[in-house]
Amino acid sequence: MFENQPKGLYALALANTGERFGYYTMLAIFVLFLQANFGWGEGLAGTVYSTFLMLVYFLPIVGGAVADKIGFGRCVTLGILVMFIGYLLLAVPAGNGVAAISMMAAALLLISVGTSLFKGNLQVMVGKLYDDPRYASQRDNGFSIFYMAINIGALFAPTAAVKLHQWAMNSLHASEASAYHYAFGVACVSLLVSIAIYYGFRWTFASVDNTAKKAENKETAAENAVAHEETPEEKADTHSRLVALFLVFAVVIFFWMAFHQNGLTLTYFARDFTQTSATGWVGMLFDVTNLVAVIFIVYSLFALFQSKTGRGKIISLVVILAAVAYLVVRYTHEAGAVSIEAPIFQQFNPSFVVMLTPVSMGLFGWLASKQKEPSAPRKIGFGMLVAGFAYMIMICASVGLSYNLNDAQRVSPLWLVTTYLVLTFAELLLSPMGISFVSKVAPKKYQGLMMGCWFGATAIGNFLVQIPAYLWKAVPLTMVWGVLVALCLASFIFIFSVMKKLEKVC
Repeated sequence: MFENQPKGLYALALANTGERFGYYTMLAIFVLFLQANFGWGEGLAGTVYSTFLMLVYFLPIVGGAVADKIGFGRCVTLGILVMFIGYLLLAVPAGNGVAAISMMAAALLLISVGTSLFKGNLQVMVGKLYDDPRYASQRDNGFSIFYMAINIGALFAPTAAVKLHQWAMNSLHASEASAYHYAFGVACVSLLVSIAIYYGFRWTFASVDNTAKKAENKETAAENAVAHEETPEEKADTHSRLVALFLVFAVVIFFWMAFHQNGLTLTYFARDFTQTSATGWVGMLFDVTNLVAVIFIVYSLFALFQSKTGRGKIISLVVILAAVAYLVVRYTHEAGAVSIEAPIFQQFNPSFVVMLTPVSMGLFGWLASKQKEPSAPRKIGFGMLVAGFAYMIMICASVGLSYNLNDAQRVSPLWLVTTYLVLTFAELLLSPMGISFVSKVAPKKYQGLMMGCWFGATAIGNFLVQIPAYLWKAVPLTMVWGVLVALCLASFIFIFSVMKKLEKVC
């Protein structure tokens, strides 16, 4: 999994991990904050949430175009600075009046602009590492590792958000609404860590940072433009690549509409319909340290069977035994029921991503050795099908539920945990493969712009996230999830109808 990877991958991945930790800490509680602080309903809170997500993923189109002009490195640095100011504003308790709404809007806009300069351009730099023939065959694996690193940051974010919120209320005697601001402030600290990693290890990816190249004088640039004027065949190839990319963009819109319900309707379901406590091994799922122990077991099992030395096998076995012993001790010493806060469910998706990434890579590596690995577009299509199945589970969980239920009617948290597990399978099929597909297929002169368009498609999907929020309490729960199932299945059918065009450019 980690063999023959460029050193720059790990530096860029860790820099992204720090930034994503802060972002997902804020996102885990954002909708709950809007309702607690401003008293907004599910629909209005959903609109603000989805509009913010749209901007976060739409503005990288502009960020990519800017990077093509001034360089990736400058954009990444500027992006971190702008985001820092945005999170700092969000961390200020300003009440619930017009001034507070204005300050929040300014903060969200700054975070969106900063992300546009940071996120997409960092991923373009990762893709350029694999333009080197030494690493070209590892592109998909590299993006899977990069995606896993993002989710390591997201894994701890919900726990950090919940604990900081509780600490502010209990120790600082802050109100429920104002306590959220302390959790938002953690993003500022994570960004400082991110920029330290980025500059501390910049030497590992300096070759793909095109900032220095922007010093090229206009005369040389004009000569290069003449020397590299496209032939008719190259123009046709560029057209085919762009068509394929936009077909994929059209499909992923509906995936992100379904996937990002985790911070909205799935959080509403956790708050309004799911049991608020659990015991035994189910209760253990809601402590992030137990999930980390399971992650250690998964990775150590792979290391045990893949290690080329006896020492490596022994170390792997020791780690497995230590992690199992930790879990056994935690289980035997568990004291009563564990309280379940609604935002904590959002830890399951990133934990499953981290757990399942080596499984996914191992499976596709084995299929590749048999010459049966599906292409990236096929993986994306299957991802849509799996996402539809995830919401079929939610339909089953919602049968017989009404919006006015009592605590005795609340359902098991395992329904949501299972849904997050299946959504994670879909995400691993679609998201890292989609980013890899864009970096591989995009014409060189449009690399920054096309990565921005990937985020633009994600932005449209994120804006549509609000639709199920407006359906909430307006239609039966099963219909809310049914809409998402129908859209995922329609996208699955569409992408396979244009598969020949997509695979032609792979």
